[in-house]
Amino acid sequence: MYPNDSYRPSGFGGFSLFPPVIKNLLLINFVVFLVYNILLPFIKVDYYTADRIITRYFALMPFDSGFYVWQLISYQFLHGDFWHIFFNMFALWMFGMEIESMWGSKKFLIYYLSCGIGGALLHMILSPMLFDRMAPTVGASGAIFGIMLAFAMLFPNRYIFIYFLIPVKAKYLIAFLILLEFLSVGDAGFIARLVHLGGALTGFAFLMFDRSTRTNFDFRRMVDSFKKPGATGRSGQFRKNPYSQKEPVREAEFYEINKNKNDNDIEVTQEEIDRILDKISQSGYQNLTEKEKRILFEASKKS
Repeated sequence: MYPNDSYRPSGFGGFSLFPPVIKNLLLINFVVFLVYNILLPFIKVDYYTADRIITRYFALMPFDSGFYVWQLISYQFLHGDFWHIFFNMFALWMFGMEIESMWGSKKFLIYYLSCGIGGALLHMILSPMLFDRMAPTVGASGAIFGIMLAFAMLFPNRYIFIYFLIPVKAKYLIAFLILLEFLSVGDAGFIARLVHLGGALTGFAFLMFDRSTRTNFDFRRMVDSFKKPGATGRSGQFRKNPYSQKEPVREAEFYEINKNKNDNDIEVTQEEIDRILDKISQSGYQNLTEKEKRILFEASKKS
């Protein structure tokens, strides 16, 4: 038990130091992933494998094709492949640790599940207008986008290091990722973009209506800063966040939210990326060839 439902990890000295909700979410998601993707495909019930039955009843189904209300929660704990769950859980750890420590476990869990539910509802309502057919949907990406949005609003000026090299403020990086999802709505592929946008929108509404959450984010000033570099924005002050003073810089690798199996425009292997990163560390980014720069760019935007 932690006083006032608040837990502040003091370091990375072991899995026990993770705040409780994130620790349990990581455990549950990985256990479900192993059972769903490795064990159940080998078990048959009548003419169907057990994983297909789980998909039928626990993935997010269209309103008119087998939807059950519990799917709004259960779909968040099913993932399609290793990279799908890896990048979602990596983002949960990277952006969620500090938020749960600040808010407390109960509020964090409510926020996380609410963003996943909001993403599911937006996807189910708008998808029939954009697509002829809606496939079962799985993954925690809606909740993850809500967590990312909260991080950007609570710590807008926190630097995130892309590939441990390029510093970008959280408000710009996360705004770019959300904008990219918006521009990609309607694209053919396996990624449910509307789930991501719905999670972010739900998170934004949650933070705007929750009087107990004080953000350090000024939307108008951010827009003005895009219009004119160095602009201070219109009258008004940032709302002070007592937890945001003298924020330490956290290095984190740029991550992917999902993996689009249809995007094969350029073949990029992990060995090639590692070689390029080694070259940058030895001689600098400016000494990369145009092909190497393109490979890094394509690797960073793959989803």
